[in-house]
Amino acid sequence: MKVDKDTIVLGVLEFSSIAVGFHALDEMVKIAPVNIVDARTICFGKYLIVFSGDLASVEYSFKKGIETGKDYIVDSLLLPVIHQEVIGAIGNVKQSDNWGAIGIIETLNVTSSIRAADIAAKEGNVSIVEIRLANGFGGKSYVKMIGNLEDIQAAVASAKHELKKENSIFADTIIPQPEKEIKPFYFQKPQL
Repeated sequence: MKVDKDTIVLGVLEFSSIAVGFHALDEMVKIAPVNIVDARTICFGKYLIVFSGDLASVEYSFKKGIETGKDYIVDSLLLPVIHQEVIGAIGNVKQSDNWGAIGIIETLNVTSSIRAADIAAKEGNVSIVEIRLANGFGGKSYVKMIGNLEDIQAAVASAKHELKKENSIFADTIIPQPEKEIKPFYFQKPQL
């Protein structure tokens, strides 16, 4: 796959050790200029690093993180062409005036939720509202999206199809005509 120099690349590393995760974070930013999207402890005493940048920088940092983490790597993901909707939704709730159909995909791990969001955004004309990663959810993660019903159906179906291959989907739902009364709760940042 050809990736041009301006394409944003995303890397994710999940460590079973908090101490090793912090060490890897330091090593990763020393080796290449990457943007740290999220770096923190998550459920079950793990450490998560999500980072972006140009292909070469992300690849160097990714390799350094793997090398530093060795046997403490729980999961990893390198997405060479990430949809623009995804990065801004990681750990954030993006407000929207759109109140169409909503879709939610709940995954068993962090990397699967990011992959689900990327697949959904690329499949349909949907807005990724939020990607919530593991904190307070027993290690699970979820993706929320909004759009017209046909696009939400296509986006959820495509993401489910891919995630079923790796047994990482937990649940999903599509609400075709959500009531206006739930809107403040849909766009609400979870209390942790």
